[in-house]
Formats: sequence, C-alpha cells, structure tokens
Amino acid sequence: MSNYSLLFYAKKTKGNPEFSAIYLRLTINGKRTELSTSQTILTSSWNTETGKVSGNSKEAKSINLYLENIRLKMLQCNNDLLASQKEITGEILKNRYLGIDDKKMTIVDVFKDHNQQMKDLIGKSFSKGTLERYETSLRHTISFMKWKYNVSDMDVREINPAFISNYEFWLRTVRKCANNSTVKYLKNFQKIINICLTNDWIDKNPYSNYKSKLTPVVPNFLTELQLENIRNKIFKTDRLTLVKDIFLFSCFTGLAYIDIQNLSRDAVSIGIDGGKWIKMKRTKTKVKASIPILPIAENILNKYSNHPKCLNENKLLPILSNQKMNEYLKEISSLCELELDLTFHTARHTFATTVTLNNGVPLETVSKMLGHTNVRMTQHYAKILDTKISNDMALLKTKLLKINKLNIAKKIL
Repeated sequence: MSNYSLLFYAKKTKGNPEFSAIYLRLTINGKRTELSTSQTILTSSWNTETGKVSGNSKEAKSINLYLENIRLKMLQCNNDLLASQKEITGEILKNRYLGIDDKKMTIVDVFKDHNQQMKDLIGKSFSKGTLERYETSLRHTISFMKWKYNVSDMDVREINPAFISNYEFWLRTVRKCANNSTVKYLKNFQKIINICLTNDWIDKNPYSNYKSKLTPVVPNFLTELQLENIRNKIFKTDRLTLVKDIFLFSCFTGLAYIDIQNLSRDAVSIGIDGGKWIKMKRTKTKVKASIPILPIAENILNKYSNHPKCLNENKLLPILSNQKMNEYLKEISSLCELELDLTFHTARHTFATTVTLNNGVPLETVSKMLGHTNVRMTQHYAKILDTKISNDMALLKTKLLKINKLNIAKKIL
C-alpha cells in the first residue's frame, strides 16, 4: 500500500512573473514527482490554499474543471496499479497517466546484449568457447519459453522462481541434459538474472531459493598399458598418424586442444636445466604454464617442424579442428580396442594422472605445469589414482615395518 497525495501549484514563468504555469506534484511514500499541466494563468488569480484558480469566470471554471479531471484520472491510475499489485512510484504513476509504459526489458534482449559484449571481449576477458556456451544457453532459454509459455521472449519482471523450476525440469526431461549440464545452463542464465538485478530491472531474485550441486566427474584417462598401446600402433593413413602424434604430444605436455592450436614456435625456450621448455599462458585461465619438453614430445615437434602449415603459420604442430580430432580419436580408440570414449581432453587427464602423478611427480609441480589457478583444481586427479594410493601406502608400510623391527631389536638388547 503506497502513501499517495496530489497537489496543484503555480510557478511564475521566467521573463514575465505576471503569468504562472500550473504544475502537478505527486508524492508517493515521501518522494516527489512533478508534471506540467500545460495551463498558464495570471499569477494573481491563483489560490494557493485551494490549489485552484480564483473566481467564477468562464476561464477559471474551465481550468479548474480541467485540473479536477487530471486529479480523478491520476487517482484512477493509482487504483489500477494497486489492484494489479504492481510497484507504485511517482515516475510509474506519471507514465501510466501519460499513456507511456515504462520501457520493457526482455530476457532475450539482455541475454543478446551480454553475449555481444562477451563477443567483443574474446581474447581479452573471454574465450570463443565460453561465448559458444552462452549462445547455446540463449537458444535453450528461447526453446524453453516456447515450450512452456508459447512465447519467444518475456519481460524480465516475469521471471520468477516457478520459471527457474520449470526451466530446470525442461532441461532435465525434454532436453535430456545430464545433471552437470543442467546446472551449468542454469548458472549461465543466473548470470543474466544478476545483470537484471544490478540494473534494478527486477526487484526479487528468482534464484533466492534455488540450490544446485555439480556431480563429481571422474576424469577419463588412459592407463599406462592403453597409452603404450596407442604409442606402438602403426596406422596406414597420414590422417590418423597425425592425430595420434598430436594426441600423444598432449599426453606428455598436458596442453589442452586450444593451447596446442595457439602454440607458436616462440613458446619454446631453454629452461633452467638447459633443456627445452614450453612457456605460455593458458588460453582458458590466462595462467602461465611452464612445461619441460619430454623426449617423446620433442620427437613429435621435430617430426613436424618442416610441415607447410607450421612454416606458414609459425605453429609448432599442424593441428586439425577440435571436431575432426575427436572424430578421428574415436576411430583410433576402436582400432586400438581401448573400449574407451576417447576425446582430445583425455590426453590432458592422462598427463595429470598416468604420466606425472603416477610416476611420483609432486602435486604442486603437476598443478604448475597444467596451468591451474590453485592446487585444489589438481587434487581431484590424485584422488582417483588407486596405484598412487597403493604406492604411497606401500612406502608407509615399509617405514612402519622398519620402525617395528627397530623396536624389537632394542628390546632384545
């Protein structure tokens, strides 16, 4: 319920104080909003106490009737807003009286504007892959609104907790998204809602009671035997040989697809040990990664050093598109009888687990080479390695056994 009052007052015109313009002053919950009535009178004819023109002249009666009609119409507008349980401010009430709806902000417009800004910042604050995910989120949002509300866009003020709940249901059932994909799409949408909240386009946060949780995912990686299987496999086509080599290069450097794609020749330098190192900023996190080049990886670089694509584009490897790489890796997986959903990112996981942690490389060192922002991002690899746990516990058993033998020997003496 708003505290509403309306007052008419006269204000002397500039240049000729004998005349005054009549203004309307709305006060809603203590806040004032003013509006011209477009009426001008003799200053001496205005009655400040009654808020009317004095006298019974035809002109006075006409203006007073006009002012009374404004009062009644404004009161009706206020009652309409109260009945619809909409927010009432002086500006909203004034716009309702003038027949001007306050500018609607739609969820698709806000989403598109966000994505355009993200597009302009690719290579600075965002990656192309991040933009693609938000573009997909926008398409999902539009599809959901058509499915649920039979519209392709909505006023942001219509987004409520029920919208979020229904959107989650649609993602899980109609779209058949897995839990983590559902949570990520909803988090993308939440960022758009946060923009609306920041700009005061909506008053209540529809996510206030929403809770989501990502399901821990076990990284897909090659065992030592599977890795050797790929290394020793001879392919008849140059196409599969190239994909195999670049995949192995990732297995022994930990570089993601986009990092290898961006890898220029000047990324290789001589390190503190006198050997060759790769030093670059990871495309995704902008964190610097320093990686000593192992012999297997160096051999692959030497193999393609004179490849036309590498020479023309100043690249270290002639990598194919991510889609083609993953398509051919499935073929390699089948030919090597791995029974594994092999993707290019499997190589990065393999470097973190089988190649490094499993061979005793400290977690902090692996984290640095992977270009992680903190060690916690690397820890989930250590948790999945039974062999690492086994080896660490074997060392502990040996140590405890020695201590036990030493205690027994002391007792004998």
